[in-house]
Amino acid sequence: MEGSDRKQVARRLYDAFSAGDRQFFEEHLADDLVFSSPPDPKLDRAGFFERCWPGAGRGQEIEVVREVESGDEVVVTYELTRPDGSGGRNTEVLTFDGDRVKRIEVYFGWDKEGQG
Repeated sequence: MEGSDRKQVARRLYDAFSAGDRQFFEEHLADDLVFSSPPDPKLDRAGFFERCWPGAGRGQEIEVVREVESGDEVVVTYELTRPDGSGGRNTEVLTFDGDRVKRIEVYFGWDKEGQG
């Protein structure tokens, strides 16, 4: 898969999460996905959908502010705004195997109120 295609898939994943478009995730996550964040280390694909997916499509807006490609990885920094105005900035590392994401590492950033 071409690098620009990986960046496009990465960006669309955030749009799909905001929209609650599970089908896009089903098509672009590897069967052996490993998802890790500070409170949820090493979830498998089923664990990702059980733990994380209920937050999808709840009126949040996600603005991608940085995308950097390095080999099979795309590093994405984004700002999340929830309907109540709260939110924050996070960075995620998406590792691809061909055209599917096989690993997601989430690094939490700041609350929106704490950004300067």
